[in-house]
Amino acid sequence: MARKLIAVTACATGVAHTYMAEKALLKAARDMGVLMKVETQGATGIGHKLTPKDVQIGEAVIFATDTKVREEERFDGQNILQVNVSDPIKDAKKVISEALAKADESDNA
Repeated sequence: MARKLIAVTACATGVAHTYMAEKALLKAARDMGVLMKVETQGATGIGHKLTPKDVQIGEAVIFATDTKVREEERFDGQNILQVNVSDPIKDAKKVISEALAKADESDNA
């Protein structure tokens, strides 16, 4: 069965890096056979907003952000991997692997 991750991307200005990180994560997830949904929090507001069901089925949440996540309380109790917004742009597969490892750690705890 495919692994499932969710992510929030947001940069300080909410323009280029937010969407570059989203694109990098989605491409890497597809290449790795991981199902992923990415919420963008940019200058124009929240895009592709994660639903409570998305949050529930995600094994881990990647916060690829350089600013505070809006409505962060939606993710209470989830496995959260916090990285800089530039990290998935540089190496999205590494970020996804770290998030999956975090999910596996909590399953074994």
